[in-house]
Amino acid sequence: MVYTKPKLENKVAATLTKRKIENFLPLNRREVTHFRKTRIVEMALFPNYIFVSLSKNEFEKIKLIDGVINLIYWKGEPAIVKEEEIEMIRDFTKVHQNIEVEKSKVNKNDVAKAIDGAMHTLSGNVLTIKNTMVKVNLPSIGFNLVAKVETKTFEMNRKNSFVEQHFLLQSENAN
Repeated sequence: MVYTKPKLENKVAATLTKRKIENFLPLNRREVTHFRKTRIVEMALFPNYIFVSLSKNEFEKIKLIDGVINLIYWKGEPAIVKEEEIEMIRDFTKVHQNIEVEKSKVNKNDVAKAIDGAMHTLSGNVLTIKNTMVKVNLPSIGFNLVAKVETKTFEMNRKNSFVEQHFLLQSENAN
């Protein structure tokens, strides 16, 4: 992960792409209302952060890019986010908008379970749907993604092939 100067995520991501460095800047589509007009604005889901795939010899080069402050380190080593979690973020941001990011308390040996409603699983990550809220746990970065879902939209997406291919649906009534 790369830490950028404020409001420069798009510029840094474009520079990384131009230099052929694999990167991912998750964008959050938000509804913004100004003077009775509603429009959708795309903003960085994780402000100041971009996910990058680097080799060790690229670590120092990336710090020279305008707008990059530093790599994110964990225990003295560059932080590594699991590919499954990056794919989960990609899928979640494609389907949902107005996503909220919240810190999660995750321990290595915790077991996740659905308390109420249906449960969806993708590569060991748990997505819980309770009433009209959808929540995804991202343990390697210590955050949850939360989005509101309209019931009609969710009903339509359950029949969508995307959902059938990527999510395993278990109803609380199924035993």
